[in-house]
Amino acid sequence: MADDILTIGDTEIAPGERKTINLPVARLYTNNWTYMPVTVVRGKKPGPKLFICAAQHGDEINGVEMIRRLLKNTHLEKIKGSLIAIPVVNVFGFIHSSRYLPDRRDLNRSYPGSKRGSLASRLAHLFIEEVASNATHGIDIHTAAVHRYNLPQIRANLNDPETLDMAKAFGTPVIVHSRQRNNSLRETLAEMDMPIIVYEGGEALRFNEPVIKYGVKGVIRVMRHLGMLRRTKASAPEPVQTEKTRWVRAKQSGLLHLRVKAGARVKQHQVIATITDPLGNAFVELKSPFDGVIIGHTNLPLVNAGDAAIHVAKVKVYQEIEEELDQLEE
Repeated sequence: MADDILTIGDTEIAPGERKTINLPVARLYTNNWTYMPVTVVRGKKPGPKLFICAAQHGDEINGVEMIRRLLKNTHLEKIKGSLIAIPVVNVFGFIHSSRYLPDRRDLNRSYPGSKRGSLASRLAHLFIEEVASNATHGIDIHTAAVHRYNLPQIRANLNDPETLDMAKAFGTPVIVHSRQRNNSLRETLAEMDMPIIVYEGGEALRFNEPVIKYGVKGVIRVMRHLGMLRRTKASAPEPVQTEKTRWVRAKQSGLLHLRVKAGARVKQHQVIATITDPLGNAFVELKSPFDGVIIGHTNLPLVNAGDAAIHVAKVKVYQEIEEELDQLEE
């Protein structure tokens, strides 16, 4: 029976149990402790152990709402295996609506971390030791940076068959083969041979309803794919895959006028934005570098020369991408 016990922190969770654990992170100046909240839902029958986390960057809050809704979903009553949910990893950044830790370090560049390192390093170490080491698969939820918007998309190592299957099962319009960044959670878990996908969607500091709904449905699909939930005959939409993306940058400073929206099909050399000065002069056009689909853009109408304006993925584009997004928004 002991082999069936899952231990996180000092808390034991047996099959069929649901518990919330508050993992101590660090003390505040006031001597009060801060905690990383973790909810574990265990089925009575064995199966994969999937962790799902959000707010590694404290201003990326769409995932927090996604996990809240997921934990209320009645599907979890019939789960096999274990779901380990961490809605807020970077507690300090979340409290201050900041991407970073108080020392301005990026948590997702601090893995695998250290017990005696910086605050970011200690938090990363805690996550690996208490969460990742107890899981077999992972989903990490992100949004675009502040003042940017990302189309719902999966980023992952598509060269790994198991990871590719998870990415397809999630069902976003686009999946991007993304290189692993140094000291990221994804790189660290890849070295542990754990399949992990990153869900990107929406913008920082804002709830985006279509992105949240997409995400909840996607996680449920992945759980069905892994055998944690009963499989249905309904299949996920077939995503388009890409290995090449490019940010189109502003050629000059001025007022940016987008000509396309996220999810739109574009052709090579198609005008996707224009820039003018406040007097209506110095008109320039920004064009797509190849046939593809828009997967992100700035939300600021004011740009400096060199600013990233529109993110284009090179794919064989299908009309269904736009149609599916329109249906979801409606």
